[in-house]
Amino acid sequence: MAALTPLFFLTLLCFFPCNNAHPFHRHSRTAHHNYRDALTKSILFFEGQRSGRLPSNQRMTWRRNSGLSDGAAMKVDLVGGYYDAGDNVKFGFPMAFTTTMLSWSVLEFGGLMKGELQNAKQAVRWATDYLLKATVHPDTIYVQVGDANKDHACWERPEDMDTPRSVFKVDKNNPGTEVAAETAAALAAASLVFRRSDPIYSKILVRRAMRVFEFADKYRGSYSTGLKKYVCPFYCSYSGYQDELLWGAAWLQRATKNPKYLNYIQVNGQTLGAGEFDNTFGWDNKHVGARILLSKAFLVQKMKSLHDYKGHADNFICSLIPGASFSSTKYTPGGLLFKMSDSNMQYVTSTSFLLLTYAKYLTSAHMVANCGGATITPKTLRSIAKKQVDYLLGDNPLKMSYMVGYGGRYPKRIHHRGSSLPSIEAHPAKIQCSAGFSVMNSAAPNPNLLIGAVVGGPDQNDRFPDQRSDYEQSEPATYTNAPLVGSLAYLAHSFGQL
Repeated sequence: MAALTPLFFLTLLCFFPCNNAHPFHRHSRTAHHNYRDALTKSILFFEGQRSGRLPSNQRMTWRRNSGLSDGAAMKVDLVGGYYDAGDNVKFGFPMAFTTTMLSWSVLEFGGLMKGELQNAKQAVRWATDYLLKATVHPDTIYVQVGDANKDHACWERPEDMDTPRSVFKVDKNNPGTEVAAETAAALAAASLVFRRSDPIYSKILVRRAMRVFEFADKYRGSYSTGLKKYVCPFYCSYSGYQDELLWGAAWLQRATKNPKYLNYIQVNGQTLGAGEFDNTFGWDNKHVGARILLSKAFLVQKMKSLHDYKGHADNFICSLIPGASFSSTKYTPGGLLFKMSDSNMQYVTSTSFLLLTYAKYLTSAHMVANCGGATITPKTLRSIAKKQVDYLLGDNPLKMSYMVGYGGRYPKRIHHRGSSLPSIEAHPAKIQCSAGFSVMNSAAPNPNLLIGAVVGGPDQNDRFPDQRSDYEQSEPATYTNAPLVGSLAYLAHSFGQL
């Protein structure tokens, strides 16, 4: 690799404001963002996405019970879980990824969350209780409740749903390796969250994770093949299932310490894509997350056999640094990482989390990232992550927060059925399937604040129209918030707000 030029370092200094944050050290200066407030709201958002029978301590009070007969079509209890975004379908693939990332947020930064830790763990458990139901039968996973095409033909509150609550599954005959392996990752990661506070529940989760991973690996095939007309184009798997197998094995290795998972990774890692240069981390592609996760085993736990994952993780870091070897990331004029026009903010939050997490691992090992002839310090990684989170919270050309309810200016017309229609309390009568479209197409602000929701975000030129019909920019999603929880906990702590 070519050495980096002095111009690169000048670019880096201009692009990212410096700070001297050790992973858990306080910044000497004060922040102009209330990261603690944003953390509280980012977790509260999940209560607005709940399906099922709501508990007595439900804080998002404009929501009511919904989907109470989910699973009845297959004679299985599938009540609960989360709606993934602004519609009323329960998609198992992104729900499992959301659960994995919420769990990882708690595992890395939960010790800093103080009073929010219980709320974060409840958000994880709302998901895992559902995933246990979805995997109750061996070699079968119920991966979706609701017909997405029919659901999208209506604009109605989840409490009023009258579209078919069809149930879709993967099994030996119609495999779904990516959704199965992601579900195994979620259960394994969550088992670590509850290991001390609820050891019995933790053991249930990890045993189920092992069983589900075995199913994923043994019966290989994409769920986008057998269930194409139901899961595509909504959550089609474009990256294949190799990334989920590596990711699932990495989480099981961390959760169980069973040598068989380390052996699986050593034997299969390269064929599963460990060294590929696909640097987009999200609900579809987990390669980068697996590389960062496995780098911890080498950096912190000194597993020499996983040495290569430090190099793989460094390559991801280099892809983010303007002017570095392998640099492949675009930024908006205002400085926002920009991967794609549809729901770009999910990549901002996932990347920021990985940067802070990798910085933590590097600091523990007294190491740096290597980009060609240059060294990139943990301090720089934290600066990049902070800049991205700050943009999301309002440091951008529009001076607008992309989190609902945070700051003085934020999106008012988010693409979200329950938020946009009057609540049951305000309007007890049923709102029929198509009646809601008059609201969807109006310019009126949403009557119910989905506090903490992070929308898809601005376009590549930092523009944001705040229109309900513009789902690419105005729709929130659980998998956008999940990694942000960890980043906000770190920032709130490091600025002395927790």
